[in-house]
Amino acid sequence: MDFLRPAGWEEALAAKAEHPTAVPIAGGTDVMVEINFDHRRPEYLLDLNRVGELSEWEVGEESVRLGASVPYTQIMENLRGELPGLALASHTVASPQIRNRGGVGGNLGTASPAGDAHPALLAAGAEVEAESVRGSRLIPIDAFYTGVKRNALAPDELIRAVHIKKADGPQQYSKVGTRNAMVIAVCAFGLALHPATRTVRTGIGSAAPTPVRARTAEEFLNAALDEGGFWDNGRIITPSVAKQFADLCSAACNPIDDVRGTASYRRHAVGVMARRTLTWTWESYRGTAGTEGVA
Repeated sequence: MDFLRPAGWEEALAAKAEHPTAVPIAGGTDVMVEINFDHRRPEYLLDLNRVGELSEWEVGEESVRLGASVPYTQIMENLRGELPGLALASHTVASPQIRNRGGVGGNLGTASPAGDAHPALLAAGAEVEAESVRGSRLIPIDAFYTGVKRNALAPDELIRAVHIKKADGPQQYSKVGTRNAMVIAVCAFGLALHPATRTVRTGIGSAAPTPVRARTAEEFLNAALDEGGFWDNGRIITPSVAKQFADLCSAACNPIDDVRGTASYRRHAVGVMARRTLTWTWESYRGTAGTEGVA
């Protein structure tokens, strides 16, 4: 195994162009586990730790440009207001040591359906900034996951950053694991309210071959909130609407049985998380809209 260590971004792109099979490594929290267990033995490792710009972020007027290697700890400490869903997801990642090393770019590159960041990125409607010596492009998060641990990157492309719109409404994240820390998700769920467009987006992890959105559930809830005038009147969402939303989220899953949980349990748990996160986010929306007393 050869170890490539570029000093800057342009050198990294050149190395990836010359060695398309090279596996990028920054935090190493996914790659090193696979290598240590002999699940993967790449011909080249491409060390990106000397590319400082990958660990930087920019807060713009409408969105955050998050470098691929920004550690989860930095997201939790510095971007909680702009990216609340992703900050909540970051809290659930492994241990403090791993949160200090791992970043969203690694989750995206690995594209495991159990990656903790994916539901929050789907719910927020993120875009992945990919670049090669041929140029750069933005890949919508909905088009990024192409199969089990596969993504839309070309062989010569690297993830440079993730573009995420600043939250214009409450966001939530929930995860089921076999213990409280250092655990791979049995399943996870992200929810974001977007009052500016009067829409709701979801993200589901570890309950299908890829991270997915519950699109039918979103369409149902968007219509129910609009028809009932909920965005304006601030009414509490009725139990029947919440239950239907939860059932549709469960139906969006295509899980498997494995050592962490059964397919039926995953479907059930996603429904529970969908109902709870909807309740939490809507109550938060009612509070920020000054409608606590509206019933």
